[in-house]
Amino acid sequence: MWLAAGIIGVMALLAWLWLLLFRGGFWRMSLRLSTQKNREIVVSNPPDTWPGVCAIVPARNEADMLPQTLPALLEQSYDGPFSVILVDDHSEDGTATIARNIAQASSHPERLTIISADALPPGFVGKVWAQQCGLRHAPHDAEFILFTDADILHPAHSVESLVRKALSHPSSDLVSLMVRLRIESFWETLLIPAFVYFFAKLYPFRWVGSPHRQTAAAAGGSILVRHKLVRQDDGLAPIGGALIDDCSLAQLIQSRNGSLWLGLGDDVISLRAYPKLADIWNMVARSAFVQLHYSTWLLIGTVVGMLVLYACPVVFGIASVCLLGTSIHVVGWSIAAATNLCAWLLMSISFVPMLRWYKVDLWKAALLPLDGFLYTLMTIDSARRFWQGHTDAWKGRPYQRSEPAGWKSR
Repeated sequence: MWLAAGIIGVMALLAWLWLLLFRGGFWRMSLRLSTQKNREIVVSNPPDTWPGVCAIVPARNEADMLPQTLPALLEQSYDGPFSVILVDDHSEDGTATIARNIAQASSHPERLTIISADALPPGFVGKVWAQQCGLRHAPHDAEFILFTDADILHPAHSVESLVRKALSHPSSDLVSLMVRLRIESFWETLLIPAFVYFFAKLYPFRWVGSPHRQTAAAAGGSILVRHKLVRQDDGLAPIGGALIDDCSLAQLIQSRNGSLWLGLGDDVISLRAYPKLADIWNMVARSAFVQLHYSTWLLIGTVVGMLVLYACPVVFGIASVCLLGTSIHVVGWSIAAATNLCAWLLMSISFVPMLRWYKVDLWKAALLPLDGFLYTLMTIDSARRFWQGHTDAWKGRPYQRSEPAGWKSR
């Protein structure tokens, strides 16, 4: 028993050393964007006039959210042409009326255009189709499109900050922010920082921005992209059926020879609430198996890897310490305890920068194994739902588990 515990401990320790040293520094919080600090970024070859930006906001039953977020978007402090297209995606709560009233009460009512999404065609999921409908109405002279969600609260200089980043050296064709997600409830505080941590581990931000890597990722809450790369005849059709629409958009832009930048948004905030475990569970389970390309073998590998990385160091580390005084294999159990506890320590250290960014008590870094275990269960449940034909839905609309022909996620 001590030999198995020791072997697993060595494996976990070596794996964490490799992750910390060679996985793109995923655990560092250095790639960040603050809308105030970013105003100091020097733009290479600054334009005589700032380029036009059109924000596209898919909105389905967002009457409660828009009064908190839409005014800030309409009141953006931006020196170039700026407009907002809100796509009413067959809402049943008066979303369009609420948005219209908000615009009339703002100082820039002319910035808002409200359109109704056409009927959802085969091969598209709702959000991507709403974005596609918005693209059809975007001004042709807008150099950038800002895809953002109805729950995102943009500070006054958010658009300017994104454009500055896109125009800075080296310039980027897609600039995306992992916005600061809400953490107010117990479950949000426990699981949301880990959600961002696991996303960064899967898609190291430095790799996303590197011309020497093929890593493509984006965060759907805030994506600024050059209009010319999504204005082609088919627009977003190649990713129309993608459930993970943000990363699929990044892959599409990369396939069109566009450059990417992804970082943390210090002061761009998501107001979407996930107060209960079930809320976060369903959010993850909707797409976790999609991320694995519906592969049983990838699922098995992911589950084994997550258990070895997160659960085993805790279980075997504590068990080894407890058995030290009751076994003749003192050296063996000592090695098992040391390797497993060191692996636990390394993973906890790697989680500290994320907790600091979220202003969460740093001692909770020791709970990362619990986060990893829960997310593993969510991934297994995602596969179970797929195998049983369970249909997930967002705001009453079922998800289509398919991607259009001709597009393959990397």
